[in-house]
Amino acid sequence: MAANEFRFFLSCDINLPVTFRIERLEGQLSQSPSAAGTDSLEGSGNAELFVECTLYIDGAPFGLPTRTRLESSGHPYCWNELVTLSTKYRDLTSQAQLGLTVWDVSCDKDGALIGGATVLLFNRKKQLKTGKQKLRLWPKKEADGKHPTSTPGKVPRHERGEVERLERLVNKYERGQMQRIDWLDRLTFRAVDRIKESESGRIGNSHLSLIVDFCSFEHRVVFQESGSNFFTPPPISTTNELVIVWDPEIGRTNPSEHKQLKLARSLKRETIDKDLKPSSTEWKSIQRILKYPPTCTLSGDEKQLLWKFRLSLMSEKRALTKFLRCVEWSDVQEAKHAIDLMGRWETIDVTDALELLSPVFESEEVRAYAVGILERADDEELQCYLLQLVQALRFERSEKSRLALFLVQRSLYNIELASFLRWYVAVELHDPVYAKRFYCTHDILEDSMMKVTGVNGEDGCKLWQSLVRQTELTAQLCSIMRDVRNVRGGTQKKIEKLRQLLSGLLSELTYFDEPIRSPLAPGVLITGIVPSESSIFKSALHPLRLTFRIASGGTCKVIFKKGDDLRQDQLVIQMVSLMDRLLKLENLDLHLTPYRVLATGQDEGMLEFIPSSSLAQILSEHRTIVNYLQKFHPDEDGPFGITATCLETFIKSCAGYSVITYILGIGDRHLDNLLLRDDGRLFHVDFGFILGRDPKPFPPPMKLCKEMVEAMGGAESQYYTRFKSYCCEAYNILRKSSNLILNLFHLMARSSIPDIASDPEKGILKLQEKFRLDLDDEASVHFFQDLINDTHVNANFFSYPAVRCGVT
Repeated sequence: MAANEFRFFLSCDINLPVTFRIERLEGQLSQSPSAAGTDSLEGSGNAELFVECTLYIDGAPFGLPTRTRLESSGHPYCWNELVTLSTKYRDLTSQAQLGLTVWDVSCDKDGALIGGATVLLFNRKKQLKTGKQKLRLWPKKEADGKHPTSTPGKVPRHERGEVERLERLVNKYERGQMQRIDWLDRLTFRAVDRIKESESGRIGNSHLSLIVDFCSFEHRVVFQESGSNFFTPPPISTTNELVIVWDPEIGRTNPSEHKQLKLARSLKRETIDKDLKPSSTEWKSIQRILKYPPTCTLSGDEKQLLWKFRLSLMSEKRALTKFLRCVEWSDVQEAKHAIDLMGRWETIDVTDALELLSPVFESEEVRAYAVGILERADDEELQCYLLQLVQALRFERSEKSRLALFLVQRSLYNIELASFLRWYVAVELHDPVYAKRFYCTHDILEDSMMKVTGVNGEDGCKLWQSLVRQTELTAQLCSIMRDVRNVRGGTQKKIEKLRQLLSGLLSELTYFDEPIRSPLAPGVLITGIVPSESSIFKSALHPLRLTFRIASGGTCKVIFKKGDDLRQDQLVIQMVSLMDRLLKLENLDLHLTPYRVLATGQDEGMLEFIPSSSLAQILSEHRTIVNYLQKFHPDEDGPFGITATCLETFIKSCAGYSVITYILGIGDRHLDNLLLRDDGRLFHVDFGFILGRDPKPFPPPMKLCKEMVEAMGGAESQYYTRFKSYCCEAYNILRKSSNLILNLFHLMARSSIPDIASDPEKGILKLQEKFRLDLDDEASVHFFQDLINDTHVNANFFSYPAVRCGVT
């Protein structure tokens, strides 16, 4: 949603009953003489209370009162009961009020009434009240529905203090109107509780309050009566107070402009349009539009310009996706004309084809055209985009779409594609909205593979069974983790239990009956687990480190985790792998470590184990990174006593990950999730925060700690200068592929990945900002050098233990 947009619902359009929740009663309940033995809310005796709810429309009761259940559990009196009235939101008036009266049936007739309060359902801005409301009860008074009421639940302005101000802020926080920062929120709420206790102890709790939680909606609800807009004009005010007025025509199409647009786009003008050539000014405008990122929305004038010169742009392949955004797809003739031009347009690149599979394009013909372009990609390139292509199935209009059939068809002749496609689809089978679509794709893959014979010298049925055994293996590993977690004692006892299970009760895992394709690398056949070389990480989730035998000889080590969603890590590592590929295509190898990650469920998965040590451990044991590298690659004549090759590897890997973590907005970086291999390759693990999210306040834009700079000889050394040069070169290379990266993230818009699902549009815009597409290459070099300098000056890493277990 654009920053200047305000989205809302109209109350007259909400055909739902008025709903709210009566939560609890707060404060001191006084004793009545006739209620002997019935003490205060904090006393030993318990009153029997219920709340009577009455809706008032323009001062008169509307419908029958509704009562909650009796509550006699004592302090705090907590109903937590959902109340649904017979009246619907569309029937409310701007002066609708809710009267709430608390009664005590344990008292005699004189003491039965505890108190009442009345609250307006719409505020002074004509917006429906939502969230928790703390209503002060008027003792011994029944809720009055007159206007103005004699029992207002709102605390008078002159009586409001710090507690009331904080409660209003907490209410805004709970409604999602304030940014959530976990560590700061915890500190704040503790401080709020202390202030409340202090105020309560200072002035006593003399007032009774009823906590009511009103129903919330996706957007604000603005009052309007059915039919015409019957807003009464506000009284003339002599003050400078701003008056908010809702314009019902905002967002509607201007009839005159629409008519002019239809005439300008008349297909009868095609003969004239064929000979139209843009002027130099118009051509500059067109070139500027073609450079827009795929996330950019075209204005009406820009759409009109592209449409006007569409026939002159057919030889410009970059223009097709922009032209298709100009089409009014609800106009049958215009859509037909656009599809005809699309077939005759200069063939677009695979990068642009990915854009046509985004949710922006709903036309089946356009999406089928995009799949046709994807068919030109080889298997290696297709595997780079497979995760996003599976997510793009959400945007298709049918279960057996052209995209689904294409992915299945390509997988039949490549076992790696087949294995990853099956896992990516299987993880989405629990999606509440699109489960049916993913089940259908899974079934198509199974049926197609079972019918194929002679794939890579193997029978299709056997190949499918080998993939099914992967699932059986992960199920057994989950069972092992449950058994190991139940073992009392330290990590060593859990390790002994793991090896005991693998050697005894689950000895079939030591040597498989038939080789199984590794889920992480389907081209590798594994034959069993080596118990003596398997272990457990010292972590809350107790992830397993397993050593598998390989059929061709040797072993491979993997980490299996249960209780952690690895889909976000999987996405980040896919991006690291893709960026590594893009850099190498430009002859720049930065020695990255895109270790393999595969989510095998919503809370489980596998990671490739990379022998390495965290910077926290290295600095603790060796004091400096240079001392650590000298241990493995000593060279008296080399820089800092290590080989030039090792130092170059370290510098390049630091540069690569500095650029990538900046672009992806990787957060929560500290010395425990920065790892270093023996050959000097530095790499990052644990990607719980991406796209600018970070649990620490004011994190540095780049992830470059002072220990890394010191290992390069300091900020004035030639090696640090070389590091900055690699950073700028890599940044400009990746900027050239910004459209590809943005398109891939756009296809993930409706995925369940936490940092994308929370606000897809905002996340993608943050990613786009990192590329600084408004700068040319030279200006971007200066920008990135300034960024590095600022980061080095303000670098501040916290050496606290990693919360999530990484690859160590």
